[in-house]
Amino acid sequence: MKAAGMLSVVLALVLAPLLLGVINRVKAVFAGRRGQPLLQLYRDLFRLLRKGAVYSRTTTWVFRAGPIVGLAATMAALALLPCGSLPALAAFPGDFLLLAYLLGLARFMTVIAALDTGSAFEGMGASREAFFSTLAEPAMLVGLISLAKLTGALSLTALFDQVGLSVWGAEAPAMILLAVSFFIILLAENARIPVDDPNTHLELTMIHEVMVLDHGGPDFAFIQYGAALKLWVFGLLLAGVLPFGSRDPVWNTVLTVAAIFAVSVAVGVVESTMARLRLARVPQLLIGAGAFALLAFVLVVR
Repeated sequence: MKAAGMLSVVLALVLAPLLLGVINRVKAVFAGRRGQPLLQLYRDLFRLLRKGAVYSRTTTWVFRAGPIVGLAATMAALALLPCGSLPALAAFPGDFLLLAYLLGLARFMTVIAALDTGSAFEGMGASREAFFSTLAEPAMLVGLISLAKLTGALSLTALFDQVGLSVWGAEAPAMILLAVSFFIILLAENARIPVDDPNTHLELTMIHEVMVLDHGGPDFAFIQYGAALKLWVFGLLLAGVLPFGSRDPVWNTVLTVAAIFAVSVAVGVVESTMARLRLARVPQLLIGAGAFALLAFVLVVR
């Protein structure tokens, strides 16, 4: 059991950077460009790890601890999630609450590291990140509680193991609402269009990128790698609510990994066909995700 759980974590650690390569390649296809290599993020990470880091005299240990603690919290969150038929490395009743807390800890460390620089510019991005997270996190929790109520399981491993064609056949409207809600939350939590643009350099529209402007070298590598792992985490959450007809453990795991990469393709399509929303519209989108999750909960408990 522990070996299977470790394999689930290893898959995420190895394949997560490839998700961003898939997104960039999809965007390049839509733009008629050749685009970056699929393995570009791996090269960037190795290059950043070989560099040194420069720290401002105004920063404290909080700035240095932010990327490390954030990456550690995201890796710990991975240990709570199953991958197809591979169980989670650590599974226990109520672990989905710990998952939310770990993701919140990673965000908190990024926010306070940005504030520690003393820059009003980074403080602006930190303020936006904190505000949007207060709308995205409740939507995710309501969605997970809906799944727990539907399946009668309190552990993520048991919860996703029971989601299948039979559940979709009985509660299709609720499951569709949860899938849409989780996809919107994925876009918001990973700073993707239409909530945020990871490639923007416009001061008035930056959210996540502005918080990490002062990081460099290994610290920035930890942030980039943590972002890839976070995308894998939310990809697993979304893939977990999708119906898979195969009960074969190997095929179920393969289909789950394929679903995660399909989600990254969908993200690339969204970013290629939509513009970034105005900041005033982002809360409306996140409230909509919360409304979908709440409606799914109502349908489950009716």
